[in-house]
Amino acid sequence: MITFIVSILLLIAGYFTYGKFVERVFVTDRKRRTPAFTMRDNIDYVPMNTTRNSLIQLLNIAGVGPIFGPILGALYGPVAFVWIVIGCILPVPCTII
Repeated sequence: MITFIVSILLLIAGYFTYGKFVERVFVTDRKRRTPAFTMRDNIDYVPMNTTRNSLIQLLNIAGVGPIFGPILGALYGPVAFVWIVIGCILPVPCTII
């Protein structure tokens, strides 16, 4: 349970610290339009409301997580747990492979 709490705290700390760093490096512009609006063709680029988009993201995570989570845990044990925490905070581990 201690590792779970520590990992949650690390994820929260990474969100606030590394998130601000990335925002400074990639200079965000809230007024910039997304490709769904600038390249709209009603086939590949279609604007979607926030509720529908959030529901699709939730279903993708909720559908894949219970399948691959236990498989990774059984195959790799604690290493997969640590990899997920570090990989969510820093994108560097994902680019090494």
